[in-house]
This record gives sequence, structure tokens and C-alpha cells, in this order.
Amino acid sequence: MLCVFLTAFFASKVEHESKHCNSKGFQRPGSSAFDRVYTANQNCGHTYPTFLAMLWCAGLLCSQAPAAFAGLMYLFVRQKYFVGYLGERTQSTPGYLFGKRIILFLFLMSVAGILNYYLVFFFGSDFEMHIKTITSAISPLLLIP
Repeated sequence: MLCVFLTAFFASKVEHESKHCNSKGFQRPGSSAFDRVYTANQNCGHTYPTFLAMLWCAGLLCSQAPAAFAGLMYLFVRQKYFVGYLGERTQSTPGYLFGKRIILFLFLMSVAGILNYYLVFFFGSDFEMHIKTITSAISPLLLIP
């Protein structure tokens, strides 16, 4: 739900910059503000499928609470990336790197859940509680920039 509002916010920013340009066509040469907003919107839109897949897998295969926390953090980071992209492109770098770290965390949670499944299946050893404890302890570390 929050993802929908964030996407709507990004789209409204693109529309706002589009209306402030004098040209009527879609091609707006020389409008760096519109280009930055449009590019930031496209970059955010292209990362959402990966984010949603990682969030779903991490929550399903490992633990829901740390995955949900990481998902909320990712949405705030994408907002920071978008706003940073409106300024200079170097201002968006921290948001980009932070987002990559959160996606990596979600990916590692998914891999840990898959490994636990195969350990149970082949060896009968269940490490689910240990994995949930570790991911719950590590997820607050995502707040460190």
C-alpha cells in the first residue's frame, strides 16, 4: 500500500516538472529538471519488481518481521534516493547504496530460508529459530547508514 503512494508521489513530481516545461512534446531538450525527475522515476520503477520479489521470498522463507522492517526501510531509502536525484546526482548515491544493502539483506534472508529447508529435508536439522534470531538481531543494523 505504501509502495502505491510512493509511486503516485513520484509520478506527480514527473507531471509537475512536465507542466513547468514550455515545450508541448514529450522530448524536452535543455530541461535538466524534467530529465532528472523522469530518470529518478524510471529508476525507482525499474527496481520495484526486484524489491517485491525479494521481500516476498524473505518473508515467506525466513522471517516476516525483519523482512517487513527491511521493506519499510527500503521504501524510505527510495524516497531519499528520489529526492536526492532531484538535486545533484551525487546526492542520490547514499540512497542508492543503502537500497542495495537492504536488497542484499533480503536476498540473504531468502537464501538462509532455502538452506534451512534443505537442511530439514536432507538431514532433519531445523535451524529456523536460530535464523530468525539472527535476522531479528541484524535487521536494526540496517538503520546504520
